[in-house]
Amino acid sequence: MTPVELSRTVLRAVRCAVEEGELDVAVPERVVVAPPGGGGCGDYATGVALQLARPAGETPQRVAGILRAQLLRQRGIGEVVVTGPGFLNISLRGSAAVALVAEILAAGARYGESDVLGGQVVPLVVPREVRAVVHADVLRRILRSQGADAYIHADSPSGIRARVQTRVHTHPSTDIPLPSSWHTVLGVPDSLPAAPAPHGDVVAPLTPVPVAAPDALLGLGRDAARWASAYPAAHDRVVVSGEHLVQRESNPLFRVRYAHARVRALLRNAADLGFRAEPGETAVQGPAGRALLAVLGDHPRVLAVAAAQRAPDRVARQLVGVADAVLPLLPDVLPLGEEKPSAAHRARLALAEAAGAVLAGGLDLLGIDAPDHL
Repeated sequence: MTPVELSRTVLRAVRCAVEEGELDVAVPERVVVAPPGGGGCGDYATGVALQLARPAGETPQRVAGILRAQLLRQRGIGEVVVTGPGFLNISLRGSAAVALVAEILAAGARYGESDVLGGQVVPLVVPREVRAVVHADVLRRILRSQGADAYIHADSPSGIRARVQTRVHTHPSTDIPLPSSWHTVLGVPDSLPAAPAPHGDVVAPLTPVPVAAPDALLGLGRDAARWASAYPAAHDRVVVSGEHLVQRESNPLFRVRYAHARVRALLRNAADLGFRAEPGETAVQGPAGRALLAVLGDHPRVLAVAAAQRAPDRVARQLVGVADAVLPLLPDVLPLGEEKPSAAHRARLALAEAAGAVLAGGLDLLGIDAPDHL
């Protein structure tokens, strides 16, 4: 059960309580679920009882008790514990966790793709500025992963002149060339069609904060330059430095690619030992396994939000979260010494492989290589 599915399950529990006369309150449009904070337990927690208590004329603890009973009747829910002033801490059934790992392994790097934006045509209009073009190229990939048809267009010639202080003479129907170094280093198109004549709603150009030193950005090479452009939010400034190239934990790009390479190495080592990944409940027992599962389950929602809000930084930050969650688990994947591979080892390998698939798919959306060796 993904966080989105769990949110719908909680909403269904609220709706049932209202229909059965246990609560007199308007059913909210959405419910937020997240990994439990300090003092919490289980896989996810929600404060919906606190949200509904006042309009229902009940105490949060009373509302939480009603919703707990309703949730325990829902499929995929293992246990619900009420903590603090009325937080619902929800543990999923083991089979639901195993099913999620199996779903990710079946989808591979395409896990999280959907047709939620199917039928939408999204023109991405950008000025001729290096970060804006990278930003648009990543967004095009993310939008297409959610079913939209996304195309990149250059801003109008007058808009380009205003932004880059250069003379541009082009007919609106002709392509506007980009510097060859952008295409060679970053893998972006070598030219962009001029923005189509506006009709209906006018599409606002994508205008992330420009890079102050584009030559220095290009000097980082494709992967680091694309990460440096996409990782900060569009309204944040890009700081270009050698930190983007260092291979140490302080560099988030290195952590993401290192985590993927470690997973691939574990899969090769397991094959040499004669066993392969098999989803199992033992992998998600304990807080570390549940925390990783929560991040993986949230991946489809992150991609949908990144597409809807035109925010590629959300994908980059999601990958850092996956890497930071999986790395502590990797030392326990393979048997040690004379130990024989067990069901627990196969289950841990499956969870690690699922994380590797999410990392590979996310890096591909950013236009960055996911190396098998690092």
